[in-house]
Amino acid sequence: MDDASVTLPSVTNLSGVDQEGITQPIPILTQAPRWRDTFIALRAYNYRLYVIGQLFANIGGWMQRVAIDWLVLELTGNVALVGLTVTLQFAPTLLLGPWAGVISDRYNRHCTLILTQTTGTIFNGLLAVLVLTGHAQAWMVFLVAGITGCSMAIDSPSRSAFVTEMVGSHRLRNAITLNASIFHLGGLLGPAISGGLITVVGSGWSIAINAGTSGIAVLALSLMRTHELRRSRRVSAAKGQIREALRYAIRKPTIFWPIVLMMFVATFGMNLPVLFTAAANGTYGTGASGYGLYSSLAAAGALVGTFLITRRKSIRLRSIVVAVVIYGAVTAVAGFAPLYGVFLGAIIGIGISRIAFATAAETLTQFSTNLGIRGRVMSFYIMVNVGGQAAGGLIIGWVAETFGSRIGFLVAGGVPLIAGLTVAIILAHRHQLTLQVNLRRPREFVRIVRRPQPAL
Repeated sequence: MDDASVTLPSVTNLSGVDQEGITQPIPILTQAPRWRDTFIALRAYNYRLYVIGQLFANIGGWMQRVAIDWLVLELTGNVALVGLTVTLQFAPTLLLGPWAGVISDRYNRHCTLILTQTTGTIFNGLLAVLVLTGHAQAWMVFLVAGITGCSMAIDSPSRSAFVTEMVGSHRLRNAITLNASIFHLGGLLGPAISGGLITVVGSGWSIAINAGTSGIAVLALSLMRTHELRRSRRVSAAKGQIREALRYAIRKPTIFWPIVLMMFVATFGMNLPVLFTAAANGTYGTGASGYGLYSSLAAAGALVGTFLITRRKSIRLRSIVVAVVIYGAVTAVAGFAPLYGVFLGAIIGIGISRIAFATAAETLTQFSTNLGIRGRVMSFYIMVNVGGQAAGGLIIGWVAETFGSRIGFLVAGGVPLIAGLTVAIILAHRHQLTLQVNLRRPREFVRIVRRPQPAL
């Protein structure tokens, strides 16, 4: 269907103008989206192919994530080294992130994605062969994790900005939400499948399946109709382009504060594989099957959170702050759950609040960014996201290994909770906002309103 024939219900476009140009419009819906528009982004042929490829790739990726974590634990018996594996996968983003953003803005994003996805397919296939033949050693797993981490660092900014080229601006919010759904659907199916495979035949087959699903993603990218892509104007090489994007991001609250909050959530709250490994191997003693169950419950909660955020009329900075506070509180509760059932329920809550925050933060950041600079701005967002997980892998891994998974969950939730409350206080002070409690209206029991000004 042609873009001109697609409409959204009662949309008002708010655009900001700055020295860099006109910001991408931020759609504010005056009513909930129509049910028939729930998957409106899928009307684009190229995005349908992308979804198919990413669905397989995400299932395989989650399978490998479980398999590699458990493989390192089997090879070394050290939970902290599981955290090191996470760090090696994500640390390259800290080093390559800004330059990956420049690559995204300068070069063909479609070709970049094919190249990075192919690299991951080859090296994951090599690791699978090593494991299945019994020749895998810990250093080999670390090496492959580092190489695929470099590939992911280059891939991520181009992938984020490429969504707009496939679906256009008015479908972008829906596409971002669907991307989150696909990612967490993979998290729902992948760990469960991988946990069963590890129990029956070991880690190697999960890694091999991931290599195969990555190949499907490469094929899907290769079959796209390139003439239908809405390619933005390529940015010419020039000095100071990274500094330009950094200044741009700092000046805009709707970019700056989501990135700040993501830094705390990613560093302390997004290392669930490490905490789930510690809980399954120590606190609850449920083994690989328990690890898969915890990951699947978190992903199921994320799917619920995805559905809830698609029904929201607007995305505001305050809703992102609230999501961080809830996420931190629920994660801390999981650490000191008195009953196993409460722990499992808290994991579902973690999934709901985490996806609510992550999807809203990415959506607000993308819509607040000029198309010509979006790759570089998103590289900062992804650098904080992925790089935070790299640093947090060591921090949370050490905490869980030294003090146990309960303290690990407390730290993972407590730090984002404090960060969210601090940002809320800063924003309230700057905008002179206050909390208003209304006992007569349950639906508006707590509201954020502007503080009354004293009469002069």
